[in-house]
Amino acid sequence: MTITKTKLINWDDLASELTDIEIIREPNQVIKLSLDYYHFSPILQSKLKDKKANLVLRPTNETEVLQIAKTCVKYQAPLTVRGAGTGNYGQCIPLEGGVILDTTKMNNINWIKPGLSSVEPGVKLVALDKKAKEISWELRMFPSTYRTATIGGFIGGGSSGIGSINYGALRDRGNLSAVRVVTMEDEPRVIELRGDDVQKVNHAYGTNGIITELEIPLAPTYPWAELIVTFDDFMTCAKFAQALGDSDGIVKKLITIFAWPIPSFFAGLKKSIPQGKHCAFLMISEYNLELFQDLVKEFKGEISYQKTAQETKNGTPIYEFTWNHTTLHARSVDTNLTYLQSGFPSDKNLALIEKMYRHFGDEVMMHLEFMRIDGQTTPVGLQIVRYSSEKRLNEIIEYHEENGVNIFNPHTYILEDGGMKTTDFEQLEFKQKVDPLGLLNPGKMKAWLER
Repeated sequence: MTITKTKLINWDDLASELTDIEIIREPNQVIKLSLDYYHFSPILQSKLKDKKANLVLRPTNETEVLQIAKTCVKYQAPLTVRGAGTGNYGQCIPLEGGVILDTTKMNNINWIKPGLSSVEPGVKLVALDKKAKEISWELRMFPSTYRTATIGGFIGGGSSGIGSINYGALRDRGNLSAVRVVTMEDEPRVIELRGDDVQKVNHAYGTNGIITELEIPLAPTYPWAELIVTFDDFMTCAKFAQALGDSDGIVKKLITIFAWPIPSFFAGLKKSIPQGKHCAFLMISEYNLELFQDLVKEFKGEISYQKTAQETKNGTPIYEFTWNHTTLHARSVDTNLTYLQSGFPSDKNLALIEKMYRHFGDEVMMHLEFMRIDGQTTPVGLQIVRYSSEKRLNEIIEYHEENGVNIFNPHTYILEDGGMKTTDFEQLEFKQKVDPLGLLNPGKMKAWLER
């Protein structure tokens, strides 16, 4: 069965059944709430620039979500769930119009206890982290959009971030404890998924359930010092980062490295980074700084920037120069710059990284984030690319893949094409049960389109 085309839906009639819920129909607001940071990709710019919803709904609780779901099924109206819209691939952009369900007013922190929290999807990561720190716990990981992103959006569209050097990716077992989702059936249900079952909706772009509540594991908090270490040679910088990641006794939350000229894009740090230097951006426990400094000396690095945990409360946090904020800073200097996401194999010698660095030079500028994958410190790339054409971008991607680098393509809005490259049959089977009309975020799940 296929959904009714949105142009045949009487939106006034649909809205009249939801008068107790905030409805946004002002055109400029609807356009704004239909978009994310898809413009990071020159490929997605042309494909997604004209996509927008017909109206936006802002529920405040699960009961209202059930009402919205029932009404959308009745009218066969597409529904796309949105957090803060900080994603980069068009995850929350409605390809077929319809309703945007904005979760930002579902922002209750239900409870926090040592090691675990229960929250609604619209809770901002910064708010949850602040509350958890009151009992000496904190988020295990968060994206560089920490100050604006919501927890529901991070689970639905994110994958890893600051803290992944310790806890891996969101889809690793144990990083999401439970979720409640509302189905899109004639009589919508609330389903609670726990344990491994959470993977049915984890990083599914909201294509197979509306998340209304989550249980998020926490980590013990530390006083995080922020540092920049500079090097004359990029591969020395990379091997330092690998050694730091492998130093299990040094507690850290962030290991990011940049080849020059990427540091030149950071206007706010120009005084801290000498011209031509390659850099490591780091968050290290203050308790381990003495041992850390010995490692810096071993690799002949220079600490050019250092803030205590107390000092980090003022100014721009260092993590806002890392992960995909790096791309944001680069594009503020040159809008012809874009990026790739690359999975390098675990290799303490970093041979494949050196090969790509030497081969592409400044056309593909090396930006690496170190995270824990299968128990090992492993770099993932968010390289900055000088974009010339779609053909050349595809050649760059093909060269990486031919040499054993897995590309998590940020230039597609299709769920499977971006990262998994294979059908997640568990997610597809769940969608068939809970969204039989295919109304949730249509056009994003290839497996549904090709079933």
